[in-house]
Amino acid sequence: MFTVQKSKNNNLRKGILKVKRGELLTPFFMPDATRGFVKLTDNEEIGKAMVDPMVVNTFHLYLQPGLKTIKKAGGINFFMHYDRPLLSDSGGYQVFSLIHRSKEMGKIYEDKVVFKSPIDGSKHELTPEKSIQIQFDLGVDMMVCLDDCPPNEFSKKDLEKSVQRTIAWAKRCKNEYEKQIKKRKLTGKNKPLLFGVIQGGKYPELRQKCASELVKLNFDGYGFGARPIDEKGTFLADILQYTADLIPPDKLRFALGIGTPQDIVLCSKMGWDMFDCVIPTREGRHGRLFYFTKDITGEMANKKIKKVGKFYKTININNAKFSNDFSPINKDSKISLLKTHSKAYLHYLFKQKEPLAYKLASLNNLEFYTELMVKIRQ
Repeated sequence: MFTVQKSKNNNLRKGILKVKRGELLTPFFMPDATRGFVKLTDNEEIGKAMVDPMVVNTFHLYLQPGLKTIKKAGGINFFMHYDRPLLSDSGGYQVFSLIHRSKEMGKIYEDKVVFKSPIDGSKHELTPEKSIQIQFDLGVDMMVCLDDCPPNEFSKKDLEKSVQRTIAWAKRCKNEYEKQIKKRKLTGKNKPLLFGVIQGGKYPELRQKCASELVKLNFDGYGFGARPIDEKGTFLADILQYTADLIPPDKLRFALGIGTPQDIVLCSKMGWDMFDCVIPTREGRHGRLFYFTKDITGEMANKKIKKVGKFYKTININNAKFSNDFSPINKDSKISLLKTHSKAYLHYLFKQKEPLAYKLASLNNLEFYTELMVKIRQ
């Protein structure tokens, strides 16, 4: 169940989402636990960073460790020992990216995708039905329809085909979802949420066409499909706002893959409710740490939805100037390791390529992101 309240200043929506494994306050951010773990961290420390929902990857978990192992464990939550909500993607982005990068890795058909495993070269098929079945076997709280995810440089003609395929596959996903609900005798909050994905690139008419057909299927929420930047790297603010406005106000709005702090604030003000990205942990593993520089209250109250000022900074702990910086990694952190260890020590750990370095930097960034969402909701 999802209840939402709209802000007086802009399109920001504050809400409460109730799923099988708990209650979530929106807007929220989900770190990527792609293969059933957040790299070089553990669930206990992640909990201290106040992380709540996370995203797991259908494609990778299907290939390794495989559904047989996960089902035997009782589902992905039991397998990774995580008792909070999880969302699974459809696997489509990874499969399509694999094929678009190299045609030798597979082929896209109207009814399915055939691909080779990047692990051992074995051949696999992914259909809308199979994607939904896999996600039910994972046992997640939220799942996503298999869609046709095109690259940014696709022509409008090719994007039209992508939209048509996305709509057709969404219908098949919804039908399979209903079959699995009945087969598994799931009721009430035990039923996972299902998201449709709105494709159409930078073209409003294609986004409108896709959204119109998906809304008829009455999903629990709708996602912004494909990368949120054009082929020149420009953030697609106008089309993101346009797409958000196409989604019924009582449905969840999922901004897939949007993850810079500024973009999250911007999209929250547009009315998007959910975000996921690899940025906090990936940047952390490269030694880049996020810190607030000012309160974001003014940014959230600013009625100029498409403009967000700088409210944070990043440092590269690998820089030589930190070798003698004995101030805490984060003096305001709720995580003792970040308050007791110095920047100089973290600099040293990175020079030694010590795994603890990547863990500490990732935790710093995860805590930053969870605090960012708290500030947005406030």
